[in-house]
Amino acid sequence: MSLLARLQARVRLQPGAEALVSGTQRMSYGELWEAISRVADGLRGAGVVPGARVGLLLENSPEYVACYYGVHGAGGVVVALNPAARAPEIAGHLRHCGAALLVITPTHPQREAIAETLPDCPLITPELLLGADAHALRCTEPAPDTPAAIIYTSGTTGCPKGVTLSHRNLDSNVQSILAYLGLTTEDAIVNVLPFHYSYGNSVLHTHLAAGARVVLDRSMVYPHGVLEAMASERATGFSGVPSTYAVLLSRTRITDHDLSSVRYLTQAGGAMAPELTRRVRAALPHARLFVMYGQTEATARLAYLPPEHLEEKLGAVGIAIPGVQLDIRDEHGGAVADGVTGEIWARGENIMLGYWNDAAASREVMEHGWLKTGDLAHRDRDGYIYIDGRRSEMIKCGAHRISPLEIEEVITEIPGVEDVACTGIPDELLGQVVKAVIVPRAGWAVTTMDVQRHCRDRLPAYKVPRCVEFAATLPRTASGKVKRFLLNDGGQMQGERDVSTRPEYASR
Repeated sequence: MSLLARLQARVRLQPGAEALVSGTQRMSYGELWEAISRVADGLRGAGVVPGARVGLLLENSPEYVACYYGVHGAGGVVVALNPAARAPEIAGHLRHCGAALLVITPTHPQREAIAETLPDCPLITPELLLGADAHALRCTEPAPDTPAAIIYTSGTTGCPKGVTLSHRNLDSNVQSILAYLGLTTEDAIVNVLPFHYSYGNSVLHTHLAAGARVVLDRSMVYPHGVLEAMASERATGFSGVPSTYAVLLSRTRITDHDLSSVRYLTQAGGAMAPELTRRVRAALPHARLFVMYGQTEATARLAYLPPEHLEEKLGAVGIAIPGVQLDIRDEHGGAVADGVTGEIWARGENIMLGYWNDAAASREVMEHGWLKTGDLAHRDRDGYIYIDGRRSEMIKCGAHRISPLEIEEVITEIPGVEDVACTGIPDELLGQVVKAVIVPRAGWAVTTMDVQRHCRDRLPAYKVPRCVEFAATLPRTASGKVKRFLLNDGGQMQGERDVSTRPEYASR
């Protein structure tokens, strides 16, 4: 079934049940379907034909949801874009996918610049679409392998690509997640994740398919407000990237809020250090914490760690989700033994069609139906997968290959460290040495000496950070992943530089 058909089935079963909550606005499944019908009619009237790409430049809102499903109702392909992006990036994506039009709020600060850059791409407001009369939407099932959405990757390498997902891809992802999360009509989630990236996109579609309630909270700027919403709405679930949980733990007192209704937590969007996992479990011991792993190229999800094995397999991303096969292979595509690091290859109905209008890039990562993820990992004797790092992010120090994740996990053990990211910086003798960028917790003092002393106690000398910087924030994508390629750009750090120049490190 397409996402639209799944939603229509829910509307028939529970038209009066609440689907979306945004501030004081509460929208039932029946009202949402009416809004989708108006958008679909309006888009067809604006010239959208089956297969046309339609850009969405909207914040998380009921209007966003109506427009996303409305594009599908008109037979179009959704191209959801980051509302915080600047005009050149937005225009570049729209030009790349050949968008027929862009749905944008009238007050968007980049509206005029986009219109000047792309004079042939009409701009239309959601208010105009939602204000029109509409006939009841007749849901026609699209061919399963036709494009349904293009998601531009979050650019951790600085080179975004248009991941093209089919209706089959989206539905396969929904079915797999419903299977292991066990979502029902009784569930309600407070969502802070942006819908224009794959994690938030997946949270939205899975909960609507289950007939659950989605409470929209637009950001983590006010973490106390997020907890208040979870308590007042009697939320049963919450999803976040590692930094989301780090902020909640460091800037709020979770015990001040009644979160007894929360039964599940999910985490993806990058590796979560074992120490942070322990802190989350201690703060909400009654909730089941699902550590997950995925990629935009896999629609969203590839693996999950069953909560009952969280302590036993701490640090693992788990096992393949239902319907997905995962292999660990060497550089020649051959299988590797348990405990040996190789690249994760994935196969399933959730694997993308390819990168939009980029056959060469698609061939680099797709082989006979398998997705070569670029993630390095090993599997234990029980079949659980542990991420060792990105192939493109490995630090090459002399003859050693170092995963930034290993060093980050050690540094997060230091009291006073809220967030950390490591990368390699040039070194004349060794090629690269380790650099750590650290965000201290409010009210804590952490020094370069503290970091290096702790690392020396836990790591071999070549893994000890040669350079340590402190920053107010880390450069992250909207989906929460660290942009490691920006870690050497002092302008991005907004922090104080503190570099070790002690002689004892010169020869390390």
